[in-house]
Amino acid sequence: MSTTIHALAAFGPKQPLQPFEYTPGPLGVGQVEIAVESCGICHSDLSMLDNEWGMTAYPLVPGHEVVGKVVALGEHTKRLKVGDRVGLGWFSGSCGACAACLSGDPNLCASAEGTIVQRHGGFASRVRAHWSWVSPLPEALDATKAGPLFCGGITVFNPIVQCGVRPTDSVAVIGIGGLGHMALKFLRAWGCDVTAFTTSDSKRAEALQLGAHRTLNSRNPDELAKAAGTFDFILNTTNVGLDWNSYIAALKPKGRLHTVGAVLEPMALAAMPLIMGQKSVSGSPLGSPATVDTMLQFSARHSIAPTTETFPMSRANEALEHLRSGKARYRVVLVNDLVG
Repeated sequence: MSTTIHALAAFGPKQPLQPFEYTPGPLGVGQVEIAVESCGICHSDLSMLDNEWGMTAYPLVPGHEVVGKVVALGEHTKRLKVGDRVGLGWFSGSCGACAACLSGDPNLCASAEGTIVQRHGGFASRVRAHWSWVSPLPEALDATKAGPLFCGGITVFNPIVQCGVRPTDSVAVIGIGGLGHMALKFLRAWGCDVTAFTTSDSKRAEALQLGAHRTLNSRNPDELAKAAGTFDFILNTTNVGLDWNSYIAALKPKGRLHTVGAVLEPMALAAMPLIMGQKSVSGSPLGSPATVDTMLQFSARHSIAPTTETFPMSRANEALEHLRSGKARYRVVLVNDLVG
């Protein structure tokens, strides 16, 4: 099967999206073709558009928070059928043969395929991926809001599972934005005592509404000092350098500071507080397909959805600027109105 896909693409770094058409060729073995209904916008789309990570191929069709319906199946696909409403995130394939894949961690596969890395993503009429990375969407979830779960959502849900966070734990989230607001919702529903670290007074009331039991101003040294020895788990969702030693001090013995924010500069940490408190620092990428399914079921059970704003996909440039300017509350979703 070969179709013409109508999309929006950037033809160079920091250039606006323009109408773009391409023919993907025959549907490959194990591949699924999805008619895109909506697609979230992630900061990773901005990073790829600007080639911040040095791996962008132009023309680039962004978009890796896709919700749509299966319209075609390649040979040897499993668990999906034509007509299923599904979601697709950052990964669109993995090798299936390495130690990570065989042990249930294909999200750690060294040759995993990114949905918008060297291929075209979901700001389009259709998008393709391997069936194993395409997740059926529970009927209880609002399809118009679910897209950001497949990148931002699983990014903050995965460490809850991987780090063994318990309902009895006292936890904190640094940064109440596109990632952090979903972390608050998940952790509150998980049963934890939840604190939001924020630098914005305007977000204090919002953080409480989103699930935090309390907030702390991370720019206030006195508030940070009073938090010493308080938390079992601190999740960083920001991508900027912070006073990491203050957050280590806020951990209980055996506590963990975990980052999903892509902090580009080295993290300066004193060794002795880690040693004496048996504390740890870690990070994680998105989760495996099995963890995505768990997140979707958990979200359906607890009526959890990202807080979103919507734009027509034809106004994607306006939506991208809205995100760049820091005005998004908290995720932006494009509703597909492209021809085709």
